[in-house]
Amino acid sequence: MADNKAKKPQTIVVDATNCIAGRMCSHVSKLLLQGNKVAIVNAEKAMLSGNRYKVIEQYKEHLEINSVTNPIHGPFHPRRPDTVLTKMVRGMVPKQKTSGIEAHQRLRVYIGVPEEMKAAKMQSFEDSKITRPEAHYISMGDVAKQIGWKGLP
Repeated sequence: MADNKAKKPQTIVVDATNCIAGRMCSHVSKLLLQGNKVAIVNAEKAMLSGNRYKVIEQYKEHLEINSVTNPIHGPFHPRRPDTVLTKMVRGMVPKQKTSGIEAHQRLRVYIGVPEEMKAAKMQSFEDSKITRPEAHYISMGDVAKQIGWKGLP
């Protein structure tokens, strides 16, 4: 009985503001595989490192990948920042195995901060924070707007 109480899953709220997206997602995938529920807030403020124009160009090239026989059959490429981050985490968990499927179901990604999470203690990972000035990075929201996201009102 004592073991069940020790392994009680907890909800961890991660603030993506000024965090490098890939590094943050790798931490989040580890937390998910350990059995925690994770909510990522401010998905549009996550950063991608690299040349601004080159990053946007690579995303646009990725959007051109489709089925040879009929593009309706997919693959479908996300354009919203929250779904892009969700797909990044999905690539870091074993999505074919039961453990990966269950881990991915425990993930929630939000644009902005929802009302029910404003009071929660937000966590961020020190090694995923940006180290150079913001001009060296591009935010996930900016990339999403360039590839077709209509954005927040």
